[in-house]
Amino acid sequence: MSRTAFRLTASALVAGAALAAAALPAAAADHGQRHEQRHDQRHDQGYEQRHDQRHEQGHEQGHEQRPQVVLGQVQYAASGRSHRRLNEQWVTVTNTSRRPVSLDRWTLSDSDHHTYRFDDVTLDGHQSVRVHAGSGRDTDRDLYQGSRSSVWDASDTATLRDNRGRLVDTESWGRAHR
Repeated sequence: MSRTAFRLTASALVAGAALAAAALPAAAADHGQRHEQRHDQRHDQGYEQRHDQRHEQGHEQGHEQRPQVVLGQVQYAASGRSHRRLNEQWVTVTNTSRRPVSLDRWTLSDSDHHTYRFDDVTLDGHQSVRVHAGSGRDTDRDLYQGSRSSVWDASDTATLRDNRGRLVDTESWGRAHR
């Protein structure tokens, strides 16, 4: 083999090795991305299948979606300090599902941490209850905090938490919340 042929062959081998070495990280990265995509697809499909199975099982057993309790209307203005006037301050709590929901040990509080604790209260499906600031006799539609002073301010936030202290819903109003 001539010296020129040897140099050309060596140059071609070196160039090929350099190209292969440069392509290796890109190929590895491409392989890694394809692997991650397949993993994500399998994970997503597995999640969707598990979710669909639980959803179907719930329907087979006669269950609907998880009950949802939300805060509704708020009346914060009271025209005096008497207990009757304090009852003009109220917050509505509504069960938007068809199933009854126990509110036992749930709490409703304001920004100043005035807290009302529900005791042995169950909201039937699509039922609401008003929680009044003042005093009165609890009924299926009206509950009373027994406060001797105003609870809800012109700018405030009502916070509803379940019996484990998890946030269920909030409702804010007034200038600071616009």
